[in-house]
Amino acid sequence: MRRILAVAMIEATITRRNRWLLMATVIMVLFAVALTLAGSAPTGTLGVNMLTVSVASMTTLSVYLAPLLALMMAFDSIAGEAERGGLGLLLSYPVSRAEILLGKFVAHLSALAFAMIVGFGVAGGLAAVQGGVDAASLVALVRLILTSILLGAAFLALGYMLSALAGSATGAAGLSAGLWMVFVVLYDLGLLGAVVFDAGGWFTQTLFPWALAANPADAFRLWNVAASDGVAMATGLSGAASALPDWVAPTSLLLWPVLALLLARYFFERLEP
Repeated sequence: MRRILAVAMIEATITRRNRWLLMATVIMVLFAVALTLAGSAPTGTLGVNMLTVSVASMTTLSVYLAPLLALMMAFDSIAGEAERGGLGLLLSYPVSRAEILLGKFVAHLSALAFAMIVGFGVAGGLAAVQGGVDAASLVALVRLILTSILLGAAFLALGYMLSALAGSATGAAGLSAGLWMVFVVLYDLGLLGAVVFDAGGWFTQTLFPWALAANPADAFRLWNVAASDGVAMATGLSGAASALPDWVAPTSLLLWPVLALLLARYFFERLEP
């Protein structure tokens, strides 16, 4: 544990020096506040307070932004270290590859968590002041922050896996961009095409909700939608969420960081610096 924390402290220093923490926080604050201010119009129509609508808008934001920020932090962590010669030096110390990986993960996840807490907290506070708040919307905001951190954790681990697989930092960047495109954009487009082709058949009625939950980005969205009636009303995803048992989306999102970290460790162990 001490060695993991030592690696995490070094990585945290590098993260601050490279302005990753500042950049991630500023991006989260700007986008979350912008969506909060722009999303106040539906409150009267839907009969919910502004914080609930803001949480629904920020849920969509997090689906796109949390994976992107996580992959931007992670893609250079192993391939870049190997290119610069730092990985060989690090491995010469009495620290295992698993401890190096976990140390980087702790530092990067802490930076992501800080950015999300500040960004969503500022936007949520603004929404509460302008349009009212209740206990359910506060719970939804806290859930959004925690699940966004879990989503970031999954894509951090996937980024480490790609970084260990790629032969260079440039290659890792390209693979990360492709991974983001597949999980966040193309996966849903493919499912939508299948639903249209199926025309309300077996795939739409039975397999489609489970296929959604298999994707960490969609599992994140389904978890937040299923847990809050107000958010479900504001997003329009209540149908898919209600078709699944309550445990499916949380289990998928909780399993993804663990499985991705195991894969990252496997490929990291096979890498020769």
